[in-house]
Amino acid sequence: MRGTAGMSVDYSALSDSDLVDRTKAGDNRGFDELVRRYRDRVYRLSTKILRHDDDAAEALQDAFLSAYRGLPNFKRESTFSTWLYRIATNASLMKLRRRREGHVSYEQSQGNDGEAEPMAIPDWSTQPLEELLDAEAREVLGREVDLLPANEKEVFVLRDIMEQSNADVATELGLTIAAVKSRLHRARLHLRDRMNRYFRDRASKPPG
Repeated sequence: MRGTAGMSVDYSALSDSDLVDRTKAGDNRGFDELVRRYRDRVYRLSTKILRHDDDAAEALQDAFLSAYRGLPNFKRESTFSTWLYRIATNASLMKLRRRREGHVSYEQSQGNDGEAEPMAIPDWSTQPLEELLDAEAREVLGREVDLLPANEKEVFVLRDIMEQSNADVATELGLTIAAVKSRLHRARLHLRDRMNRYFRDRASKPPG
């Protein structure tokens, strides 16, 4: 998109696709606008996975750095936002796996009862992601999300982590609503089975 000499460009009015093209052509102001456009959503995604403000901020920086470096290879097989969310999810899950042992998240620091029983989850799929209590359980969930087939993972991330509607996910991924529901159902079944198994195993372990 070539502007008239001396004429300023309203980057906020450009589409994601145009901004990607400008960035690939060497105009970093295009990428600055993409960062502005998606910064809050990526931060919200990272916070939901990590439940820790500083870690989420670092994951956000990692995600945009990876996206900038990877933009020349972006093939437009999905929308820019879906591609970016996938990168952000991977960056957050990687940070989750690398957490130091004994690291305490802000949600854990609010609890004073060190002897509290682990929360039972009879039907994980009906519970909001952020209610999966502690850092250990969240790390297990993160590993299992990472192992989902790519088509199920992206639906799960957009629907259950980003909390988009089925219709919005369908539009973003170019799917029917029925296909979104089917992939989400398979992802939830897998994760529910793995998480319920984890909680059963943890509950059966002797204290100490």
